[in-house]
Amino acid sequence: MTETAPGALVEPSEVPAWLRGLVDIAGDLDYRTFTRFSPPSDVDVRDAAVLVLFGESAANGAGPDPDVLLLRRADDMPSHPGQVAFPGGGADEGDTGPVDTALREAVEETGLEPDGVLPVALLPQLFVPVSGFAVTPVLAHWERPSAVRAVDPGETSAVARVRLADLANPANRFVVRRDEGGWQGPAFVVDGLFVWGFTAGLLSVLLSLGGWEEEWDTTDVRPLRRALAEHGERL
Repeated sequence: MTETAPGALVEPSEVPAWLRGLVDIAGDLDYRTFTRFSPPSDVDVRDAAVLVLFGESAANGAGPDPDVLLLRRADDMPSHPGQVAFPGGGADEGDTGPVDTALREAVEETGLEPDGVLPVALLPQLFVPVSGFAVTPVLAHWERPSAVRAVDPGETSAVARVRLADLANPANRFVVRRDEGGWQGPAFVVDGLFVWGFTAGLLSVLLSLGGWEEEWDTTDVRPLRRALAEHGERL
């Protein structure tokens, strides 16, 4: 695992006002803001990065309408089949750091034009026990959006820009629990996508830190297997 210090990569004035709050506080965060899992010191952990790419829809007279880029993994993937995720993956030997990893993976998975993406901040590395990865979320602003698609249907079944307002809508949020008394975490259903696990947890914290969160019913706890079945997904 390679330690990468979190913090802003640009001056806050270089990003839209609605994104400045996250850039301002990026250097003050540690992994405990997002998860209770710390990377083990006695296990070989592989570095990874995800691109948390914030864009903005065309002005409609009602102010900014931010969105975030998500993808749905193919149903026959050997790991995390059918799950919604940020573009990203494990670091390659030639990568120069988490920004390089996140952008390379995003291009491979969604076909976006990297020149239109401005990386703005690094979040703390987050350990994901189920995969053994230490993941660095790379926050970025989509200055010049480009067309995106599922580049390889064998790996990605869909790519979508999801409005932050839809993610924050209380009607689209609930909690899922794996087993009685076991792991539980936030979940979203938006634009036909069922979002849970690492991605939902990170989105939930970012909605709060970014000032976009609306009050929602955290007592609405649903069995994970039932929620997966209702949305045609599986563990």
